[in-house]
Amino acid sequence: MPQARVAVPDKALRTLVSDLFTAHGVSREHAETVADVLVWANLRGVDSHGVSRIPRYLELFENGQANPRPNIVVDVLRPAVAILDADAAPGPVALTRAMDEAVSMARSAGAAWVAVRGTVHTGAIGYYTERAAQYGMAGMGIVAGVPNMAYPGSDSAAVATSPLSVAVPAGRHPTVLLDMATAVIALGRIAQLKAQGKQLPEGAAITRDGRVTTDPAEAAIPLPVGGAKGAGMSLLFEMLAGGLTGNPIVTGYHSGEPEGRRHRQNALLMAIDIAAFAPVEEFRGIVDDTVDAIKALPKADPDAEILVPGERGAHTLDERSASGVPLPRKLVDELARLAADKGVTVPQEMA
Repeated sequence: MPQARVAVPDKALRTLVSDLFTAHGVSREHAETVADVLVWANLRGVDSHGVSRIPRYLELFENGQANPRPNIVVDVLRPAVAILDADAAPGPVALTRAMDEAVSMARSAGAAWVAVRGTVHTGAIGYYTERAAQYGMAGMGIVAGVPNMAYPGSDSAAVATSPLSVAVPAGRHPTVLLDMATAVIALGRIAQLKAQGKQLPEGAAITRDGRVTTDPAEAAIPLPVGGAKGAGMSLLFEMLAGGLTGNPIVTGYHSGEPEGRRHRQNALLMAIDIAAFAPVEEFRGIVDDTVDAIKALPKADPDAEILVPGERGAHTLDERSASGVPLPRKLVDELARLAADKGVTVPQEMA
């Protein structure tokens, strides 16, 4: 049976998230950044990376794996290269700062890379690459984390469901935004399907003892998208992000040491100033024409729309901005309980 849902205006949701994180010791500036990133995911339909993650974020604060008051340090190594030491800051705080640094450096250098060392749960990585596109640049990003995905030839968690995102600005069309995990399905999505009483796609996950399953209640380890291709991407993302920051994760995880299982992530973000390569309007025109060419292709299903990356999310953003973010009643009640525990007022729209 489908769960009862409550349509919550995005403004009310942002207010609650910001107030909740502030009550847990996060600065108002950082709390508003976290709220923007989580609610952005919900508005675009990426509910697995939206406000449903709040209980986990707060748990990371409570067990000391995340730092509500981080001392973030940016070390500019060359004119277009920097490392941001996150000091266990929430991912939305660390990666937003990192992309802003990359954009700033790219204005003079043409393109810039910022590596992020030691953050926790980065949220929807598409938020950060789209941020570059909002400045008229192209954005790229990868994240590497604690292993939770299988690797070909192994039936245990070996590498992470590390995501990749690329965003390019368009003219007449919305930003073209690729945001994909290297797994067939994210763990957050498995939890959603379990709550909804729905089955997983075939070949998406295995049980703890290595059996392929479509039952979300049994699924414990996601499988890599494209088999060896997705696993190889994740492994190389780990080598890049972990190697460039001097903060390897996979080796520590498999060492058997308790510290190796501590939640942490690294990332690598890039901003490309389009104007350094070509006239911006010409670039946007090429993107628009390419989108038009794809959407004009003969349809396999006359009733189905041909979509480009990010287009479904853009449609959902328009719908939810107007009608509210549909949240499961159970989640709304959990957020209200967390708020009550800290004396935070719950917006009337969520009561």
